[in-house]
Amino acid sequence: MNFRKYKNVTERRKALEEEFDMKLSHIGKFSMDESRASSRNCENMIGATQIPLGIAGPLHIKRLAFSELAFSEKNNNNIIPAPLSVIPDLIGNLKSNKKDLRIREDDNKAYKEVKDYYLPLATTEGALVASVNRGCKAINLSGGVNVMVQRIGATRGPVFKVKNLSEGIKLENYLKTNWQKIKQIAENTSHHLTLSKYDFRSTGKYRFVRFYFDTSDAMGLNMVTIATDAIVKQIENEINVKCLDVSGNYCIDKKPAWLNFINQRGFAINAEIELTHKAIKETLKTTAKKIYDSWLVKCMIGSAMSGSMGFNGHFANIIAAIFAATGQDLGHVVEGSMGITTTEIVRPEIRDQRPDNSCQNVIPAKAGILRNKIPDQVRDDEDGLYISVYLPSLMIGTVGGGTNLETQLEALQILGISGGNNGKNAQKFAEIIAGAVLAGEISLLASLSEGSLAQSHKFFARSKK
Repeated sequence: MNFRKYKNVTERRKALEEEFDMKLSHIGKFSMDESRASSRNCENMIGATQIPLGIAGPLHIKRLAFSELAFSEKNNNNIIPAPLSVIPDLIGNLKSNKKDLRIREDDNKAYKEVKDYYLPLATTEGALVASVNRGCKAINLSGGVNVMVQRIGATRGPVFKVKNLSEGIKLENYLKTNWQKIKQIAENTSHHLTLSKYDFRSTGKYRFVRFYFDTSDAMGLNMVTIATDAIVKQIENEINVKCLDVSGNYCIDKKPAWLNFINQRGFAINAEIELTHKAIKETLKTTAKKIYDSWLVKCMIGSAMSGSMGFNGHFANIIAAIFAATGQDLGHVVEGSMGITTTEIVRPEIRDQRPDNSCQNVIPAKAGILRNKIPDQVRDDEDGLYISVYLPSLMIGTVGGGTNLETQLEALQILGISGGNNGKNAQKFAEIIAGAVLAGEISLLASLSEGSLAQSHKFFARSKK
């Protein structure tokens, strides 16, 4: 069939119905602006696929006060993202020195923003929304999730071919000595884009360059590609080194890769919570020790045995559901699936009962040796649990792409982050996603630890209705 001869969505769909002698009545029912969607989002459009949309929450998110401060510092004309190691153990006072940021957890200045969010999740997997909802409840009962975000930037990685080592050095030197000119060329392609830094690697006659861009509230790969194309043409014209591919897989885009895990991409986010004994017992119906054991064998040992690049329970489930609901590029779910979940048992404070009962000293019972000394006062079923998630490569946006589609726009409005806001909406979106992922990890590991995973899926996903 020649789809070009059909003028609109309806004509194209009717042609298919005649071709296959069938009715596409459900595919033809949708509320979006078909002229805009068919011209911006989907070629040869015949209708729309509907995905059930559920809501979870509220989720109590506490944005750390120094979240915006720990982004980057300039070095030799490049912007180098600050490592997450700048975050201490939440002790001391908040200082203005970016290299020594410390806070007290009970300090009023510890949090820049504290807010509840409801999470729109588009999924066909029964039990997923209920699971995330349970995780949110456990988080809220424990005081809320702490989040910290780093803006790494969208990347594009062209590959050049040189004649020899000498020409390779010539290319590398050109990038170093003409950095400001390269920045200007890239940034002239869009007012919403800033070129921040680059990485350079070589093998044989091939030279790979990875450019990093701040794209504000947009995911920005279209902008990044156009800007990189302009840079490449400038390099070819000035030093006559041929670019073989504007995207040579050194970006690296829509594939699991250790480069994105180590050097990060888009947004890198940490989220953490110390679950209380009460939340674990009453909401999750298990113990901290059982969750820890499930995490260890699944996320750590099991991931290592299988060669997984995701040391987590199911990041991809939550990320895919949020991406579909809010109009993100679904190809980037694969990058979002990478990441690490960590847990640590938190012992309750115990009291050292002296023989004469003359004094009682509060002792933090984190060391396992205390269990042997005072076995009657330290019990597994009274423990709390520290649990965190780290997402090194989250490519998201609140403007552009599918975010302008009517239902996806409404989902972003539920979160209060639709449209552009000088990069702030995309940052908040990253924080929300990390919190939602943490909620999903908590609930899944709890379910595995108590042996209820199969039962919950049978109850939610196999209803006879």
